[in-house]
Amino acid sequence: MNRGGEINLDGAETSVLKALGLGGSEVEGRELAERLPDFVVAELIDTLQGLSAMGYVDADKGSFHNREEFEKTHFRVNSGYSRDLKDALDPRPEPKKSRRVRRE
Repeated sequence: MNRGGEINLDGAETSVLKALGLGGSEVEGRELAERLPDFVVAELIDTLQGLSAMGYVDADKGSFHNREEFEKTHFRVNSGYSRDLKDALDPRPEPKKSRRVRRE
């Protein structure tokens, strides 16, 4: 995921972060599952546990291992990573470097 200051996200992580939003507001697990109907709850739990382990997502409970715990947990994107995550979700192409060579 995070290598050399660059955040690399897989498709599931990208979908979950977009569903959470980067504004810092909390989303209850039940609502998150409704926003991502193509995900199985176990997949959401795995993805959120990975994002939490990396520090990208905060949860109000220390653990959420089953559907009942997950649905009652509130999640939000860690504001310390929001700018980097925004860049990772919407990468901008690097500016082209000039090929001109200065000769003396």
